[in-house]
Amino acid sequence: MENKKAIKLIDKILADLDKKGINTDSLIDDLKKLREFALEEQIPLVVKVLRYTYEHIEENDSFLIPIPDDEPVDDDSANVTADNVEPVESLKYLISLTKSLTNKTNIADLREYRDALNSY
Repeated sequence: MENKKAIKLIDKILADLDKKGINTDSLIDDLKKLREFALEEQIPLVVKVLRYTYEHIEENDSFLIPIPDDEPVDDDSANVTADNVEPVESLKYLISLTKSLTNKTNIADLREYRDALNSY
């Protein structure tokens, strides 16, 4: 994202995750504010991923989506279980992806998060 306030908010969210883990109250508010910046900058993928993310956290009181694999996975091995997910690390990775949207890998990983959140 280009907006300096959005970058500061991303840094705050990452710092909060390091300190407190997934504190749903403040985290969801921060994600909603970050989504507003993405709306202003007209970045539909980030808008959707952030909405899916805070809705997922509201429903599950955690973030149960794993970090996308570097290698493409076939459908049989794509089973997601709560055992192979590190919620804070995965969420930190997702949030950090929104910082640099010129990186094609970041966009690809955001799409994977979007799809995983949508089908969870």
